[in-house]
Amino acid sequence: MTRIIAIDDIMRLIHRVTLKQFMLQLVEQLRKDFARWDEFDKSPRHATYYPHGVIELMPISDHQYYAYKYVNGHPNNPKQHKQTVVATGQLSSVETGYPILISEMTLLTAFRTAATSALSSQYLAPKNNRTFGIIGTGAQSEFQTLAHHFALEIDQIYYFDLDEAAMDKFEANLRPYPLTLHRCQNAKEVIDNTLLITTATASKANAKVIESDWIAKGCHLNKIGGDAPGKTELDPHLLKKAKIVVELPEQTKVEGEIQQLSSPVIYACLWELAAGKKPGRTSQDEITLFDSVGFALEDYSVLRLVHQLVEEYGIGHQLEMVPHLPDPKNLFSTFTVHH
Repeated sequence: MTRIIAIDDIMRLIHRVTLKQFMLQLVEQLRKDFARWDEFDKSPRHATYYPHGVIELMPISDHQYYAYKYVNGHPNNPKQHKQTVVATGQLSSVETGYPILISEMTLLTAFRTAATSALSSQYLAPKNNRTFGIIGTGAQSEFQTLAHHFALEIDQIYYFDLDEAAMDKFEANLRPYPLTLHRCQNAKEVIDNTLLITTATASKANAKVIESDWIAKGCHLNKIGGDAPGKTELDPHLLKKAKIVVELPEQTKVEGEIQQLSSPVIYACLWELAAGKKPGRTSQDEITLFDSVGFALEDYSVLRLVHQLVEEYGIGHQLEMVPHLPDPKNLFSTFTVHH
């Protein structure tokens, strides 16, 4: 039997575990999995690009599980009242190849992206910082904000979006949480009020959401909006003065901010920080950048955590996705058995 996890199952799971504990457990799952980087069979995702978006397959495996995610990125979807990003994922047994878990991953992608940003901030953000800025208050914004609130005890939030309605939505969704919300008039106002910022815009363009000369010493940036060739958010001059951390260099050089540089200097991969191979922030004055494009290990981590929790709480639907026959060589008997 294969456990199927739909949207209502994720809601039931979060209700049982609580949003805070799920996010904190996910940050720790990511830390543990990144720390054992060499145990995974890894590759850049397979992407098929279209004028209006991208569709991707993201596979990864270790000695026990094979995981993959199907995901899209269509920036114009909201105009049709559709999500920019939707996803499904699967966790399978390496020993048998049988599917163990098939799950929605639109919500889980938002969770794992936010938890990965928070993990990077734990290593790279200035110490004792209580402020957080987010530029782009679309679908990812509340997840990013709450991940930093839970994992780093952030409570002062500065935010900006070109869409006033998106900021209204952001405020309404976060009102129940113990946060002080500061609506800003532009991106620079966000930058001027905090040293910890996430950029989460969706425009498919070589944009400059942040200018290099806006950034003060000691700032840490999580960049999550640029995740495809020709899709960036930062002034390339900023990249030359930042200490850059990435997920998988081969993928980031094609899809990340560093695609703007002919010879980018990468300080470390996130796994090196998680494994203690390299330190994170080493100076209060340095500018750090997590050039995140999303990597399959993050999907593996969230699928593993969800599998563990839904098994523990008995959540999800068990379905026959593989024929179970007395004679495995007699597949055709499926028709007579079920006649």
